[in-house]
Amino acid sequence: MNKWFNVGKIVNTHGLRGEVRVLSSTDFPEKRFKKGSELSVFKPKEKEGIPVTIASHRTHKTFDLLTFEGYLSIQDVEPFKGAVLKVHETKLGDLDEGEFYFHEIVGCEVKTIDGNVIGKVTEVLTPGANDVWVVKNGSKEVYIPYIGDVVKSVDPIEKQIIIEPMEGLLE
Repeated sequence: MNKWFNVGKIVNTHGLRGEVRVLSSTDFPEKRFKKGSELSVFKPKEKEGIPVTIASHRTHKTFDLLTFEGYLSIQDVEPFKGAVLKVHETKLGDLDEGEFYFHEIVGCEVKTIDGNVIGKVTEVLTPGANDVWVVKNGSKEVYIPYIGDVVKSVDPIEKQIIIEPMEGLLE
C-alpha cells in the first residue's frame, strides 16, 4: 500500500510566473520544498496525484511560495488551487538523530520517568524555537515542549515517549 504524507495545501497562485502559495503542514519545509524535491499535487476528490518537482522555494509572510519545473505561468498552476501537496513515503529521506515526523509522534503514549501515564500525543504545534506536543488524557490537555531537558526518550516503533517534567509542567 502506497503511503503519502501531506506537506501543505496550495491556497492560491502568486504572481504570473507559475508560483503557488502554500500553507505548509510539514515538519521539515527546508527539506520538503528544496529545489529538486519530488512531490505530488492531489486535487480535491482525486485519487491519483500529479507528480511535480520543486523548481524554487521562498517564504513570504506565513506562506511558502513554490514553483514547479515545467509550470511556468499562472495558467499552468491555476488548476492546483485547493489541492494538497504530498510526499511519498519512499521520498521522505533520512532524518537526523532526534528528528521525527509528526505522524510518528502523534498517537504515542507519554509517561514520566517514574512511569506515570500523562496521555497520548494528539497533535504537534510549531509555535517557534521548538515543537510543542499536545498530550490528552480524557478532557485534560498538557503541552509538552520538545526539548532535551524534558523529553528523555522517544520510541516511535513502540509508540512510547518518556519525559522528565519540569516544575509546573503538568499542573
